[in-house]
Parts: sequence; C-alpha cells; structure tokens
Amino acid sequence: MRDCPDYKPDSPIIEFNEVTFGYNSKTVLERVNLQIAPRDFVWIVGPNGGGKTTLIKLLLGLLRPKSGSISVFGSPVEECRARIGYMPQHAHLDLQFPVTVTEVALMGRLNSGVRPGGYTADDRRAALEALRAVSLDSLADRRLGELSGGQQRRLLIARALACDPDLLVLDEPTANLDRIVERELFDILRKLSEQMTVIMVSHDPAFVSDFVKSVVCVNKTVSEHPTTRFDSEFMYDLYRGDMRIVRHDQHEHPSSTAHQDEAKDR
Repeated sequence: MRDCPDYKPDSPIIEFNEVTFGYNSKTVLERVNLQIAPRDFVWIVGPNGGGKTTLIKLLLGLLRPKSGSISVFGSPVEECRARIGYMPQHAHLDLQFPVTVTEVALMGRLNSGVRPGGYTADDRRAALEALRAVSLDSLADRRLGELSGGQQRRLLIARALACDPDLLVLDEPTANLDRIVERELFDILRKLSEQMTVIMVSHDPAFVSDFVKSVVCVNKTVSEHPTTRFDSEFMYDLYRGDMRIVRHDQHEHPSSTAHQDEAKDR
C-alpha cells in the first residue's frame, strides 16, 4: 500500500490497543480495543458526549492517546495520513462563494500542500472520478450555491475521495437529511466500501442494518456488534442502561394494553 510500507494485505486497517484518552482530569475513552478490517463498512454510534468524535480524532492523529497504541495500515497514523479521506462533522460551505462543483472537489487534492503551477491533469482526473463516484459528474460546472442540501453533502464526500484514499472517514454525514436522501447517500457509501474501508459516525443507531457490516458502540468504552444482532445487549452497550424500543410495525388494541396494566397492578 502506497506510503504505508509496513502494511500487510488482509491485516486490520485500524488497530486500537488498550487506548485511554481524557481531557484534563476527565476520562473520555477507556481501554479501547478495536480492529477494523479492509473494505469494511462500519457505523460508529453512541450518545452525545460518549466519545465518538474523540475516537475519530485519535484515529486521524489529531489527538494522541494518554496510554495504549493506535496503528493505521500497520504504521503510526502520521506516516499514512495521505491514505485517509475525511469529511468533518462541521464543514461549513459559503454558498455565495463563486466556486464550481469541480473546484470544491479539487480541494481534496491539497493534502500534500499547494504546488507550483496549480492543479495538474492528474488532479483534475481524480476530482472528476470522485464526482462520478457520488453521481455529481453531470453537475461538474455548476456553482456551489445551485446544489441541494443532499448534493452538497455528496460534494463534501467527493472532496474527501479526491485524494484517492484507502480509508474514508465521515463524521455525521447524514445529519439533517430526510430519509430518502439519507438512503441514497448510504447506497453510495455501500458501493464505495467495496473498494475501500468506510467508517461513518452517527448518534442514531436506527436505519443501519440494511447498509453496514458492523456497528461500533462508543460510550466511554467501545464494543462491536454485527448488524444481525441489533438486540438488548447492543442497546445496553450503547446507552449503559435498559430502555424500551417503540415498534411501529406492531399494533396493540387499547383494551389489551389496559388489561395488561390492570394485571400488573394486581
């Protein structure tokens, strides 16, 4: 793998070994052990404040663990950062700025710094391929402000793809999108996971099993679940307590509920 000479094919892309991290005296993540395989599609879920974004910052090398070790592609993340495409949680776009869709995608080629002479033919080819991967190539010459909200989100993914990554990390990519647009975005990410490892962060554990292969629950500690086991143990790991799930596909007659409540009172 380019820029990661120590990586062996079929080894885990990411390894956390007994990682603990905290801000000042507050521990946010404790003794995290995690392995993510090549071409996996992983959804990281957890309550607000549970440590999801901190986990991603550690993965990207933006934070250093207080104890334990992290390897990406078999090496410290600093040595392989060019192989990671990242879409941050708060990526504000100035819709009035006179920039085209292609020009935004090209920004993803700046991970190695500004080069003399501007963008190369390879840069433009990579940007177009990234736009094609998210079905925006037909809008390549459009102004940013002409895109819908869902199209803007796909453009940010294209920007992350423009560096030709082997690992794509997205922090809350579906926030504030309706279900139809969200499903379209998931379909794109699922196709991308056939070529690279995709990690997506969200606080919402619903609407997931049709798309991803595994779910990583983050709530100070970390546990991993296959999407075929979306059960009470999963919910306890996620929220650290018992909770009830509303089933909209089952209906109960009011009188039946009343009889059950009456029986409980007895």
